[in-house]
Amino acid sequence: MKQYYTIDVAGLKRDLPLCELTDDLQIGAFVIFGDVELTTASATALLEIAPPFDLLITAESKGIPLVYEMARQSGNPTYILARKSPKLYMKNVIKTEVKSITTARVQTLFLDREDMDRMQGKRILIVDDVVSTGESLHALEILVERAGGIVAGKMAILAEGDAIGREDLLYLQKLPLFDKDGNPIE
Repeated sequence: MKQYYTIDVAGLKRDLPLCELTDDLQIGAFVIFGDVELTTASATALLEIAPPFDLLITAESKGIPLVYEMARQSGNPTYILARKSPKLYMKNVIKTEVKSITTARVQTLFLDREDMDRMQGKRILIVDDVVSTGESLHALEILVERAGGIVAGKMAILAEGDAIGREDLLYLQKLPLFDKDGNPIE
């Protein structure tokens, strides 16, 4: 049984450990936390294909270092983070729910009034590290629209499973799903 899948992203090779999702299905664990080289290269490559935007948004997740680096490289002074729980400093909060394949339960994403005001009438680029079902992107899209922002585009480093081939998603590389023996599922 294969335990790793080697992928080439933005000119860099990484071995992704395979993780059991169900008895018959595995996913490649793509984690950019702590990998500055991969985060920087991926941000550069995504910005090369990004549509025009005013602000970036991601969910409180592994997309944080990516959106930070994209904001830094693009000269954008801020980015927006949809939080997984409301914080004391957050006022007039809006929320939406999301069910991701990598989490065991439904999660809620929150935005506060200050972030909503920043998005009003602006082109917002939604960013994530990996898109599979698209549920997290959809939740962010709902928040952007409720805040009065305009979705400029949706981007990810990797598209996995159902996300592969989506016309509304820009991504750098495909990440297959894997059978119980670690073979890519076509």
